[in-house]
Amino acid sequence: MQWPAPFFKRKCNAHKNDFGHLLVLAGSRRYAGAGCLCANAAMRAGAGLVTLGIPESLYPVYAKKLTEVMLLPLADAGRGVLSKKSWPVIKAFLKKVDGLLIGPGLSQDKDIRLVVRQAIKNALVPLVIDADGLNALAGDPSILKTIKAPAVLTPHPKEMARLMNASTAMVQKNRKKVAKDFAYGYNMTLVLKGHETVVASPDKRIYINKTGNPGMATAGAGDVLSGIVAAFLGQGMEPFEAACRAVYIHGLAGDLAAKDKTEPGMIASDIIEYLPKAFKKVSIDG
Repeated sequence: MQWPAPFFKRKCNAHKNDFGHLLVLAGSRRYAGAGCLCANAAMRAGAGLVTLGIPESLYPVYAKKLTEVMLLPLADAGRGVLSKKSWPVIKAFLKKVDGLLIGPGLSQDKDIRLVVRQAIKNALVPLVIDADGLNALAGDPSILKTIKAPAVLTPHPKEMARLMNASTAMVQKNRKKVAKDFAYGYNMTLVLKGHETVVASPDKRIYINKTGNPGMATAGAGDVLSGIVAAFLGQGMEPFEAACRAVYIHGLAGDLAAKDKTEPGMIASDIIEYLPKAFKKVSIDG
């Protein structure tokens, strides 16, 4: 795959529905920022519409924080964490969207495990599973074989180790093989994050990303990446291409941010801020 490469060229008569409606299930009382980061990143990555499903007791927090993103309050029994009673509403809403991102900041509450597994079994739209979505599958990812739609998993090394019931050291020592074998075995695209992020496809293609810098080792950077991947999927990219382009543009935005903010001074929202400059640099109009 050659970089830079054109992304999306928009027709002059385009409207928001041409660029995908994404449902994001992210955030909880302790990790409210995760939902904001991935939803805003998806908007900056070109999604036409983004709806963020949130614990209903946190609605005032998100209503003040977000402007362009729509909100879907979901049952949480007043605890600030999605409850299993939220699933019927999520299931119905999935019929209205073009993509699903599930996981960032959801927490590891027992009800999250149920919601994540129901989403995996029932989603008919492309989906991205990240963070606590992956933690809900730790040690037993067999349910991934039931996925009916294109899927991308975006684990960091510790999450990958939990999925495989292995050590982080083993994952890091065998990054390409681990990614390739998992993607092939579960018939989905896998993004193994870290220095020189590895993207593996189910047909054994491999992409090693060269953009990015140590300043991106900061809380929330992974949430930003998952939002970009989901936005590209929702706009019609096939999973491997969406993942490769997402990690590239994510790293490039981080590189551009580091030039102005410095590596130690970077935070995750800086990556979102510099996404437009990154798109410009790779000539979005082709």
